[in-house]
Amino acid sequence: MPDSLPLFYSPGHRRHAPADHSDAPERVEELRQAALDFGARACAPGDFGIAPIAAVHSPELLALLQTAYRRFAQLKEGPRPAVPDTFAVRESGGARRVAHNIWAQLGHHCTDSLTPILPHTWDAAYAAAQTALSAAQALYESPLVYALTRPPGHHAYRDLYGGYCYLNNAAIAAHWLAERGRRPAILDLDYHHGNGTQALFYERADVFFCSLHADPADEYPYYAGYPDEMGAGEGEGATLNVALPADTEATAYWRALDWALAAVDAVAPDALIVSLGFDTLAGDPHGGMRLSPDAFRPIGRSLAALGRPILLVQEGGYLLGALRPALLALLEGLT
Repeated sequence: MPDSLPLFYSPGHRRHAPADHSDAPERVEELRQAALDFGARACAPGDFGIAPIAAVHSPELLALLQTAYRRFAQLKEGPRPAVPDTFAVRESGGARRVAHNIWAQLGHHCTDSLTPILPHTWDAAYAAAQTALSAAQALYESPLVYALTRPPGHHAYRDLYGGYCYLNNAAIAAHWLAERGRRPAILDLDYHHGNGTQALFYERADVFFCSLHADPADEYPYYAGYPDEMGAGEGEGATLNVALPADTEATAYWRALDWALAAVDAVAPDALIVSLGFDTLAGDPHGGMRLSPDAFRPIGRSLAALGRPILLVQEGGYLLGALRPALLALLEGLT
């Protein structure tokens, strides 16, 4: 049993617990126990401050996430989850007007009604970002590091939150590494396209972004993740989207992954950040793919064969009974 896998985890995620919501604290507790059973070494994240987060996200978004619940609770209806009732359609002028009203700001910075802001949402999101940063720092000393982050992050843009995501943990870690001269690539293996991560690096050449996901013509996030999205400006060619049928089974998934990893290898990154989703498992309430937990063992082997330091950053995965065996299989393949 390996004893050198650093596992970064913050218990503060438990304070963000939306009622009747798929992103429940229990799913991360299942993964934590699986990693410890595997022999991972528990590491407490440090605090890098707000600066690495502010380097990725806008001041307006950060201010809203920190104050929204308190401001929303002051409305006549009283304290309750802060969820917008109107959304800015930015192409039709929504980006030009941002009123001071809390309803207006929620609708301007949120993409859906699935991502409530609760009393401790900011604390949990901040801790998740620090978890990813701490794991990125540990990548200098270990070839494999696991950042068990919750809330997830890959649907968060510079100035938008949504899809259960508030701060983009993988992007924050990638930017922090790039600022220090590393050449990270991000491989997103969540069932859903990492639309926020793609947007953050779409015009940058220093971070290669590749995503395997269900075809957005059929699945969330619908408006991004198509194969013809390949980057723009300096980032042209630094984005690769592999859109798969929603019911993809293991053999086809492994084939697509090998093709994607060949593209990653071609850009010669010196670190690989994996946005790790387990919602590709058969039976996941938010996925349609047909991977078994054992299918993650060959996935781990393929990732390891790339020969780069790997930072795992947790994203989705909501089928509680399958999370432990899937993570164990992945770690067995990786090591």
